Amino acid sequence: MAKIVVVTSGKGGVGKTTTSAAFASGLAIRGFRTAVIDFDVGLRNLDLVMGCERRVVYDFINVIQGEAKLQQALIRDRMLEKLFILPTSQTRDKEALTAEGVARVMDELHGEFDYVVCDSPAGIETGALRALYHADEAIVVTNPEVSSVRDSDRILGILAAKSRRAEEGKEPVREHLLLTRYAPRRVQGGEMLSLEDVKELLRIPLLGVIPESETILQASNQGIPAIHMKGSEVAAAYEDVVARFLGEEKPLRFTQPEKPSFLKRLFGG
Repeated sequence: MAKIVVVTSGKGGVGKTTTSAAFASGLAIRGFRTAVIDFDVGLRNLDLVMGCERRVVYDFINVIQGEAKLQQALIRDRMLEKLFILPTSQTRDKEALTAEGVARVMDELHGEFDYVVCDSPAGIETGALRALYHADEAIVVTNPEVSSVRDSDRILGILAAKSRRAEEGKEPVREHLLLTRYAPRRVQGGEMLSLEDVKELLRIPLLGVIPESETILQASNQGIPAIHMKGSEVAAAYEDVVARFLGEEKPLRFTQPEKPSFLKRLFGG
């Protein structure tokens, strides 16, 4: 039976889709049969980040409304045999994500995959609530800024009160904090919150820190999940995130400013 992992945030633009793509790819690299679903009806960015936008024939809404079977809508990833993408619609209304329809699709996925990763819209609109409802685990993505952290705290409240697990009195959704776009030198300069500040404010277990990097933009423009950008700090950070999620011990990296090289110290810059 699949474990359902929702990637969520209170604020937009923090890197949820980048994280969903990289995290799902990382699970598939580890050998787990994984599906990643775009819940952001009307925007649909996951297929672009995954590089499969030209292969979309049917989508999540087609399946919910009985216009296509799940197997017709699932797209096998071009790089990983065990990874499948379920894109959503760019033209339908968010209300097309009916509770009954989403539950039916999630039940079908349950029996076919090890993990189902849900790329949730920001905030508490319909798509976000549908994704959060079914979560077994949640990766709460936040940037090191006050508004992002405050909005993430609101999402934690919804997970605690409005998930299926809460409704049925089961063990709570397991929560993980992922801090993205972290720049230690900017933290030193007082331009953003520190890791300790964010941990103190949200008080949920830290899954990882993703450094601020142009690599993410390069990966998105190429339609390649960031975890495939070998040799980059971003790819290494997402590899660490997947390892920690699976219970492995990994030292926390990319949280301290890089020491300048001898030449930089000598000549400046």
